[in-house]
Formats: sequence, C-alpha cells, structure tokens
Amino acid sequence: MSQPTKPGAGIPSLHGLGVLSGLAAGAWLGAAEAPTKLVTAGFSPFIISFGMVAGVFVARWTLPVLVVGTARLGDDLRRRPHLIVWAVLAGMLWVVANTLTVFAIRDVGLSIAFPLWNTNSLVGLFWGWLLFNELRGGAARDWGKVAGGALAIVLGACVLAYATSHQEAAAGQAWRGILAALGAGLLWGTMYVPYRKAYISGMNPFSFVTVFTVGELVTMTVLLLVFSGGAAGMARDLSAVRPALFWLFLGGFCWVIGDLFQQYAAKYIGIGRGIPLSNTNQLWGLAWAMFVFGELTGQPATARALVVVGSLIMIVGAVLISRAEASAAERARWEEAAGRERDRYGVEVWSGGEAAEAKSAAHGRRWWDAVIVLAALGVFAWLAVEAERQALSVSVPAALALGAATLTLLAYAAGQLWRKTGFE
Repeated sequence: MSQPTKPGAGIPSLHGLGVLSGLAAGAWLGAAEAPTKLVTAGFSPFIISFGMVAGVFVARWTLPVLVVGTARLGDDLRRRPHLIVWAVLAGMLWVVANTLTVFAIRDVGLSIAFPLWNTNSLVGLFWGWLLFNELRGGAARDWGKVAGGALAIVLGACVLAYATSHQEAAAGQAWRGILAALGAGLLWGTMYVPYRKAYISGMNPFSFVTVFTVGELVTMTVLLLVFSGGAAGMARDLSAVRPALFWLFLGGFCWVIGDLFQQYAAKYIGIGRGIPLSNTNQLWGLAWAMFVFGELTGQPATARALVVVGSLIMIVGAVLISRAEASAAERARWEEAAGRERDRYGVEVWSGGEAAEAKSAAHGRRWWDAVIVLAALGVFAWLAVEAERQALSVSVPAALALGAATLTLLAYAAGQLWRKTGFE
C-alpha cells in the first residue's frame, strides 16, 4: 500500500475529511441498527444488545489489527496509558445507550426512535463548548448556524414525538420508547467526551476502539446476567437467539465501521460538528425502516408525513451546525483546551490544525496479527452456517441497494482518509 500523500487535487482538507467521515459514519451507523428489528420477533432486548456487542468486540479487534497491526496499537497505548480508563468508560456508556435503543425500537419503531436518540447532537455540542472550547471565539454567523441548528433539532424531535400518538402501540409504550431513545441520546452525547480527549492527546482512533470494546463487553455481560436471571438464564437466551446471532454480529460489525468514521469526524472537526453529521444516520435508518422493513405500511398518512417532516427538520439542523466551520480564532481556543490536556497528562497534543497533520509511523507486523484476523473470520463463518431466516418481512432488492450505497461510501471515504493521513 502506498504512503499517504500531501494535500492536492481531489484530496480534501482536514475539515473536508471530517465532514466526509461524518457522512460515512451516518450511512454505516444507520445500517447497523437494522438487525435490532429482531426485537419484534420476540427476543429479549438484552440478548439482542449482547449479540451486537459481541459482534462489535470481534470487529473492534479485527479491523484495527488488519489496518495498523498490534505493534502500532501497543505502542499507542504505552505512550498514553491515562486514556485506557477513558476508553473503557466510553465503552460502558455505549453499551447502556445501545440497550436503551433496542427498547425504544421495540416500543416506537426504528423510524421514530432514530431521530429521537440523535438529540445527542445537543449533548455533544454542550460538552464540546464546555470542555474543549469548541465555538468559543467563533464568528457570529457560526453561532447563528449552531443555534439555529440546535433549535431545528429540538423542533424535529418534538414533531417526531407527537407523531407517535398516531402509532398503534399499547398505552404507555410510546412514551416509554421516547424516554428510552432520549436516554440513549444523553449517554451517547456524553460518550464523545472521552473521544475528544483521546484525539487531542494524539491517540489513533483504531487504538482507542480496541480498548473501548473491553468496557462494552464487560458491561453488557453484567447487564445480561442481572436481567436474564443469572448464568442459566443467559445460557437459555443465547440458545434461543443462536440462529439469529449472525445478523446481530453483522450489525455490530457495521456499527464499528460507522463508529470509526465518527471518531475521525470528532478528531478533525470536533464533537459539536462531528456528531450532527454522523446523525444523518437517521435518514439511512428511515430508509431501512420504510423500504426494507415496510415499517410505516398501514399507518395513517398523517403519521407518515410527520415522521418525514420531523426527520427533515432535524437534518436541516444538523447541516446548519456542520457548516459552521471553525475560524482561526476558534482554533486558537482549541489550542488552549489541548494545552490543558498536555499539562495534565504530560503528553503531546493535537488540536486539529492543518499543520499538525499526523503521518503513519513504521511498525512491523506480527505473526499473531494474521491469527487474530483469521479467528474473527472463522467466528463469522461459523455463525453464517448456523444462521436461519428470521420471521421478518424484508425487501431484498431494497436491502441490496442500500447495502451497495453504504459500501460505495465506505470505499471513497476510506480511500480519502488513507491518501491524506494514512489513517492517523
């Protein structure tokens, strides 16, 4: 593979890479939620979340090893050991949030729940401003875009919440699903604080997610043991869901790809801008829900119109926020936040400036890298053999079309990241 190149024709700036990464994240995070529809087949939300987390664990060790190797990962963690606890904490927050989304999908449906938990934009925007000086020193027009975008996101969420009154859910279920989705948004918005701390400290996103997944798997295992009645209940639930585990693992794999792009967006343009861009996953989620699963079929025209209008309003808000590019004055304030990290932990920091662009370090491959990758492929192959078609109504042509679109975006965005930064 050739070495990353200097900026040139066809290669976007770091801000452009952040925007592209956020959009790619939206596509893959949207696809990742499709397997959670299995909750409608009667599986426990906890066992579904556990299956996805197990898939995430396998993928989050496989992709980093495949792309950068264990030597690079080990070197990164040795130089920044203080970030290990932050990565584990982020993984714990992710698991609880992901479990809440499964409850939300069960109670109000994928097309409703998606935009509601994407209020994590507001949470991330607040933490970015408070802790990392994002938007401080920014021009009035940037503040206007962000304020207008935030109001649009809130308005869109309100429209979608009202739309649930037209759903045929049992009394009390709709609002329970709304609360679950909003709770997930709160936790996911807070989860980006460790992300930003990691990247201004110079950690590679692939290294961060490798530790991140430890917090995920441990927390999810504890939740499943508690809420399924101990080891015996966990074994029973795993046996029941075994024919569907491949689809859950596949969802976890898609989530890892989306999350990696999301972390590059947070690294290059900040969490206040990166999160709204990745929240374009609501459009992809709506497309999967409507075209693949026919989720709104049979619903009143008013309900479907409100879902579409609410989603579009939230997307407008996300676009407004993402277009508020950081000015030189704001980047100077980013430097101050990065300096605090340097002084606190005694490490090199990266504030996001163009001149601070990182390049790949030379790290050799190890024989066990191939073993890890082959073992992961073996797990997926075994689950694929065991997989059975689930009792869900699915449009295969629509699924293939959406899958092709997400793969195309993956190839383009990954190619640009490599050419510009070498995945640093």
